[in-house]
Amino acid sequence: MPSSDSKKFFVLDTNVVLYDFQCIYSFKNHHVVIPITLLEELDRFKRGHEAIHYNAREFSRELDALIGDRLLHEDVPLDSGGFVRVDTNIQKDSYIKELFWEDTPDHRILSIAYNLARQHGNPRVVLVSKDINLRMKAKSIGIQSEDYETGKIQNIDDLYTGKNRIEGIEHAVIDRLFKETAVPLDETGLDILPIANENFILRNDSQSILSTWVKKENALKFVEKKRAYGITPRNAEQIFSLNALMDPRISLVSLSGKAGTGKTLMALAAALEVRKHYKQIFLARPVVPLSNRDIGYLPGDVEEKLNPYMQPLFDNLSVIQNQFAEESPEYKRIAEMMIQKKLVITALTYIRGRSLPSIYFIVDEAQNLTPHEVKTIITRAGEGTKVVFTGDPHQIDTPYLDSRSNGLTCLIDKMKGQEMYAHITLEKGERSALAEIASDLL
Repeated sequence: MPSSDSKKFFVLDTNVVLYDFQCIYSFKNHHVVIPITLLEELDRFKRGHEAIHYNAREFSRELDALIGDRLLHEDVPLDSGGFVRVDTNIQKDSYIKELFWEDTPDHRILSIAYNLARQHGNPRVVLVSKDINLRMKAKSIGIQSEDYETGKIQNIDDLYTGKNRIEGIEHAVIDRLFKETAVPLDETGLDILPIANENFILRNDSQSILSTWVKKENALKFVEKKRAYGITPRNAEQIFSLNALMDPRISLVSLSGKAGTGKTLMALAAALEVRKHYKQIFLARPVVPLSNRDIGYLPGDVEEKLNPYMQPLFDNLSVIQNQFAEESPEYKRIAEMMIQKKLVITALTYIRGRSLPSIYFIVDEAQNLTPHEVKTIITRAGEGTKVVFTGDPHQIDTPYLDSRSNGLTCLIDKMKGQEMYAHITLEKGERSALAEIASDLL
């Protein structure tokens, strides 16, 4: 345990609290410093239905419960052995004023870190922020600064992909899988330690077969190429995806991959194929404006405001619908389902707070969700519900999330190996040769 003179002072930026309202418990037995500016900024986030609004409210309650009757500037002990306190010393040194003359919340928080460093020494003070620019400003004046790492995976390149290729498989093993559809793992001769619902491409010089490991049976099972509501998978990854998406054993699925790999299309086609087993199909995505204007600036009512954000989901639905003639039952059925609210496309905001029994629930663009949001969605799942998350961990549209800290990445990392969970990383683009080249090179 560090001595009192070696304990560090971690100064929190507002975005850390908005990302994780329990962040003050992540610094072991060190000092956690909450700038008074942070509390002022939280006032702007108290009302609303997004995760940041929820986190703002919960943090205020958490801090109030901890402090109790104490004064805010006093050190409040934490169970970890550390302390938390609110710091009001935002008086700017003349050096700080000359460098950062504009009076902003960021510069006030930076001033508190600077004043603490002058009092306790630079090595003992660390500014914690998810804002890269603020971290660089801190380092420019000799203040240590770091990102909030709690919940981040170590290396995105090592993230579980859900699939493996094995060469040199005996002909007899592949022939038996084709014939019997399932072979006990210990009878395949393979020296592997698979995890639940892991997929394998088994090959030799003239044959190949797709399989998945069923943990309960300790067997490799043949994965057959299936169509789903007129959609035929074009590669092994899409075949694996449809298998998991339509498997009643699996109640949680994640699909990751770059644009054009067919993540959303596979999920929607599978949902329509197995629709009879569910009361409704929900397709939802977070509303993340690509500029600094939110939907309030758009014309029309709520539905009209949301349509631009939901359009990619409608586009995928149109692709499926156009596999059939306009007079066909399959084409008409999709329109009927939407009229009867059996198929609902909406913003994720309007799903929160609901209990979802017997729903096929697809969450698109899940990389723009925090780990807490993903957890909240899954815990809403009622009996008989299947939840599917799709997204690209490298295409983040939300501030303060990245490829290592977003909800989709954390879901894949923490849920792998669970019998009711399956994941596939799709790598091959199937939109067009042009789209594939642009995705790879631009």
